[in-house]
Amino acid sequence: MTGASKTVVHVISHTHWDREWYMPYEAHHVKLIETINSLIETFESDPDFKSFYLDGQTIVVEDYLQVYPEKREIIQRLCDAGKLSLGPWYILQDEFLTSGEANVRNLQIGHRDARTFGPISKIGYFPDSFGNMGQAAQILQQAGIDTAIFGRGVKATGFNNRVVDASDQESPYSELIWQSPDGSKVLGILFANWYNNGMEIPVDPDTAKSYWDHRLARTRQYASTRHLLLMNGCDHQPIQTDLSEALRVARELYPDCDFIHSNYDDYVKAVKNELPDDLTLTTGELRGQHTDGWYSLVNTASARVYIKQLNQQNQTLLEKIAEPLAAIAHGLGKAYPHGLMQYAWKTLMQNHPHDSICGCSLDEVYHEMKTRFAKSMEVGSALITDSARFISAKVDTSIFAQFGEDATAFVVYNTSGYSSSSVVTCEIEWSHRFFIQSEDPSAVFKQVSDRTHGEGYLVNSQGDRLDCTVEDLGVRFGYELPNDRFRQTYMAHALRLTFEAKSLPALGLATFAWIPAMDTAISKSSSDTLITDDFTMENEFIRVIVAQDGSFSMFDKSSDELYSGLGVYEDVGDIGNEYIFKQPEGDVAITTRGIPAEIHLTENTPYRAAFEIRHTLEVPASADEQLQQEVETMVEFRKRKSVRSQQLVQLNIVTRISLEREGHALQVNTRIDNTAKDHRLRVLLPTGIKTALHYADSVFEVAERKTIPAPEWENPSNCQHMQAFVDVHADGRGLTAAGKGLNEYEVLQDDEGTIALTLLRSIGELGDWGVFHTPDAQCLGVNVAEWSLIPHGGGDNRFAAYREAYRYAVPVTTAQTGIHEGTLPPVHSFLAWDGKEMAFSSLKINEDNGDLMARWYNLAYTPSNLSINTSENSLLYHSNIMEEMTSEVQTQPIPVCKAVIVTIGITPL
Repeated sequence: MTGASKTVVHVISHTHWDREWYMPYEAHHVKLIETINSLIETFESDPDFKSFYLDGQTIVVEDYLQVYPEKREIIQRLCDAGKLSLGPWYILQDEFLTSGEANVRNLQIGHRDARTFGPISKIGYFPDSFGNMGQAAQILQQAGIDTAIFGRGVKATGFNNRVVDASDQESPYSELIWQSPDGSKVLGILFANWYNNGMEIPVDPDTAKSYWDHRLARTRQYASTRHLLLMNGCDHQPIQTDLSEALRVARELYPDCDFIHSNYDDYVKAVKNELPDDLTLTTGELRGQHTDGWYSLVNTASARVYIKQLNQQNQTLLEKIAEPLAAIAHGLGKAYPHGLMQYAWKTLMQNHPHDSICGCSLDEVYHEMKTRFAKSMEVGSALITDSARFISAKVDTSIFAQFGEDATAFVVYNTSGYSSSSVVTCEIEWSHRFFIQSEDPSAVFKQVSDRTHGEGYLVNSQGDRLDCTVEDLGVRFGYELPNDRFRQTYMAHALRLTFEAKSLPALGLATFAWIPAMDTAISKSSSDTLITDDFTMENEFIRVIVAQDGSFSMFDKSSDELYSGLGVYEDVGDIGNEYIFKQPEGDVAITTRGIPAEIHLTENTPYRAAFEIRHTLEVPASADEQLQQEVETMVEFRKRKSVRSQQLVQLNIVTRISLEREGHALQVNTRIDNTAKDHRLRVLLPTGIKTALHYADSVFEVAERKTIPAPEWENPSNCQHMQAFVDVHADGRGLTAAGKGLNEYEVLQDDEGTIALTLLRSIGELGDWGVFHTPDAQCLGVNVAEWSLIPHGGGDNRFAAYREAYRYAVPVTTAQTGIHEGTLPPVHSFLAWDGKEMAFSSLKINEDNGDLMARWYNLAYTPSNLSINTSENSLLYHSNIMEEMTSEVQTQPIPVCKAVIVTIGITPL
């Protein structure tokens, strides 16, 4: 056999490093230190040990150097020598449970950290993601990456992606062309026999012969070239220190093969040089839809829902509030807090690895994750407060001076990217009385209390009085932390105001003032109401009627379409694990349908109405005792015979549905006092549309998905991922269900096109390869879910509903300020834009050049246009997601091709 035709076996040493999973973070951390120390010793002692892949994530080195900072030079030297490869990611995330911007920041920070050591690994590495996002090829191409290596989503697989049958699959090879909806393509390479197919290579010749006969045959079965990929490592795998000897033995046993201790760059280059012409083209998401449906691991989207909700809050806080406000403040002369922003993002992303954010780890992992979320959000909140105060000080509030010296001005910021009206609740303080340590605080408290009150009225910047609900919080202590002196303590009268802020400009602000006044006549609200009948509320756009069983109907006035039977709750048993939902055999769903509910009107103001609906369900307390035995003896979940217990407990569900005067959506808050184990609770939302397709918000796209799974699908459940919403529509009719941190839904195969939105899943074991009990995953106690329903007329009308769903997830920001002149008008947009099919994604400052970076993406699979209104003294240019200029913007509106992610840099001239 000639050298040109010999099989080349590329053995790549690696360890797949889950920072936390079946052990808490620090336990894994100790093992990481041991692993890297062993790796360094192996490099020093064995010149034939050529390279090691650090799992595509720079945090591995960051965690190591946290303990051994003095060894940075050693890591640097190994990188310079090409023995270590860093990046492209900061962490290995779950793509579907992290936002588009989180995926981008992951690449940006990974590249930035890797660059300090040497060359960046330009491999789109997704070894263990639980499905892969459809826009991956476009994101990678914009980052200068043309190859993706991934572990899931294409071929029919068994446990850990082991291929069981090569017939009738999406690709006959491990290699394929992976294309995003916009047309961007990368070479995709699947770990057809997982990333451990070359682990623990024997040195003993007899054992090695049996080992290699099997491994080479299995790898040849799927390779499209003579270059075979053998991954020498696995999860937390120690370094194989005798690998050089093992490869020497292999060369003696198989002289017709070249065994190379290789690396990804060399392997990919060799494969590309010999690719056949018949590679399969795979487009969009890789979600394992052509499998039996059991190991797509989609139900991690509903494991520990509280973690997903914290993640949604944290992501939104950083990307939709902290970054835009800091960018706006920067444009007004304030330094952009790059270091703190990166720290907040890194702390958040440490919760984004797939075994962390997916909810499939030990309970101890989530104790630490909650702390990380809190730390990241505390930093983000401080940055928001700082930026908002800085901007507010430049807003002209002098119009309120006419109302007297006690007028208290505040600014409302809308950073969602979409203009809107919104009911705002905020707290203000007035009549501040600063005091020093030598004063008697109780006397100061009494002084403020005696001279203040909770009466008054609210005005906007035009001087119009607004309907407002006021809660008097009394006198309270507070403090300020000036930059130029010691802390300043005070007492002040506090009020909580709830009112409607109309027409808040996109990426802009509006200004209001509270006017203290004892005359109750002038503070009296109008008598307008949204309540039009018993258990009925309506505005200009929607009518909502609550039925006796607590379900409700919604009439969309713009399309003349009625949606009935909404809001029924469904509870079923779950004997699966944190990875996979499994309903017991013969289990019958328990629902609230037809069961009388307690219904009360709880809010009736001119700007909002709300009903409270109380349900009490009798549900089994848990699975029966057999489940515990099946878990302990590791009975595979599909073979479990456990059923639900005969013992019943009460599941109390309190639902608040509210409609705002200017609202195009019904907002819902569900409070679940969970007293049961081993079950799943969903809310059922019949759309009245039977369709083969539906649409779900995903990463930088609204993905079109099939309602009926492929013929290979055996799992009775067909749950799917979503980011902000799921939508079912037809001509003239459509319903969008949006959620805050609710990432799992199913469109049922019934005549009503029912959306089943998962609100809670309670399970008691981790699952996967061992026996790991997770009692906290039962989510006992109070759980709260926030969701919204947005009717629309189908067709292109759905894009307005999508914008409403995105806006719903982003709270407004308020900042109290003084009465003063300023350079900013009291109502102002900092970056006005237009584009019917476009979705706003981010606004931040480029760390390297200080330019404003704004990002949108085209929701449609057809071309669109984007118009941006900026100062005439600005240069607009096209950028990639790495914030590198690609070309100047020549014309407006900017043409945007189908499904394209567009980043615009704005340079002041």
